[in-house]
Amino acid sequence: MGNKLYVGNLPYSVRDDDLQQAFGAFGQVNSAKVMMERDTGRSKGFGFVEMGSDSQAQSAIQGMNGQALGGRSLVVNEARPMEPRPPRSGGFGGGRREGGFGGGEGQFRSPYGGGGRREGGGRGGY
Repeated sequence: MGNKLYVGNLPYSVRDDDLQQAFGAFGQVNSAKVMMERDTGRSKGFGFVEMGSDSQAQSAIQGMNGQALGGRSLVVNEARPMEPRPPRSGGFGGGRREGGFGGGEGQFRSPYGGGGRREGGGRGGY
């Protein structure tokens, strides 16, 4: 078992210091981080806590999983490595050699859908 924990179902008002304080009851907290939206600065509703040892992490899981914090029942378990995501496709020019809005040669597309190839029809839009 590792000493890094995933903490989910956090109220949007919870910040790093709040996690540090809540998990401090179970041992030394090396770090506590609530994940935030880059654009808005709003909490994503989950975070990570790194405890001082594996046994402290296990105690924190047993003590905090299912407990209420700010009116929400926390989900606490061992953090797993992030899984790789498949590349995004479609949208504004990503993942297609034809391009984003306009498409490739001999084609026209509306950004709102309904376009098609000049010859032979086809799908339009996204």
